[in-house]
Amino acid sequence: MPLDGVYFTGFEKEKQIFKRVNAPTKADLEAVLQQLSTRLARMLVKEGVLTQDMENSSLTLDHLEANPMQQVHGHSITYRIAIGPQQGRKVFTLQTLLPQHDEEDRFSPVAKAGGFSLHAGVAVRPHDRKKLEHLCRYVARPAVSEQRLALTRDGRVRYSLKTPYRDGTTHVIFEPLDFIARLAALVPKPRVNLTRFHGVFAPNSLYRVTITPAKRGKGARRSTNSVTAEPDDRTPMEKRVAITWAMRLKRVFNIDINECEKCKGPVRIIACIEDPVVIEKILNHLQAKEANDASSVTQLPPPRAPPWLPMLEQGLAD
Repeated sequence: MPLDGVYFTGFEKEKQIFKRVNAPTKADLEAVLQQLSTRLARMLVKEGVLTQDMENSSLTLDHLEANPMQQVHGHSITYRIAIGPQQGRKVFTLQTLLPQHDEEDRFSPVAKAGGFSLHAGVAVRPHDRKKLEHLCRYVARPAVSEQRLALTRDGRVRYSLKTPYRDGTTHVIFEPLDFIARLAALVPKPRVNLTRFHGVFAPNSLYRVTITPAKRGKGARRSTNSVTAEPDDRTPMEKRVAITWAMRLKRVFNIDINECEKCKGPVRIIACIEDPVVIEKILNHLQAKEANDASSVTQLPPPRAPPWLPMLEQGLAD
């Protein structure tokens, strides 16, 4: 989501001033979209994913056979069946006739070019909390809507589209195994940020620390405000950034590691171990120790008679 304006440096170099600008016109959106689509197509051609000639362009998935997940991603893009006896065929769809629309308004906030679209018709004012919540819910929406998901009589998965495609497609029908492959293609890779910032909000931007309410960004620790400011003088956003990972763990999962589970006394945090190899060694050691403790408790010594019992039996025999 782009900004509604630009930041520029004023008389104070450590302070950025925001200036609101007018909404882009459709011509501006089309120019930006044309530049983005051209660069993206050039990158795909360089990677060997896109074959482009004078008439048309098409995706080539021959080099994706080595990696199963890349093959699943490629078939998901081209609406091909990825797994099963019908692999490579087009997915079964239901289509209808679309109503005839009027001529496209030249002031429309949507620009389309070569299968790409760019929308700039939503703006949220700083104090419009309801619209901001609506926008956040839209961004955080799940990839699949369960309300539009159903099973057919023959056991296939039918998914209803929220808005029909240009060709009139209203429903997409998958085989159960192919539907699982589609869901697997939507799972993000591990340790990959799903929300990325660009421009002045980028992690390596020198201006991020001067424009974010929490003073986060490159060089935040060297900032004079964050070092010399008293704890009571910090803003609520700065205090939220200063919260420890133990406090976040308690707030999110209701796990208080600062309190002993047995005696309910305070616990002092010694270190935070993040290396997977070291964590695995510690867990294996604790598991082996628990197994040894359990075996030492359950395995009792063999029973034996009291020391006076053999003497008593010998006396009775005499």
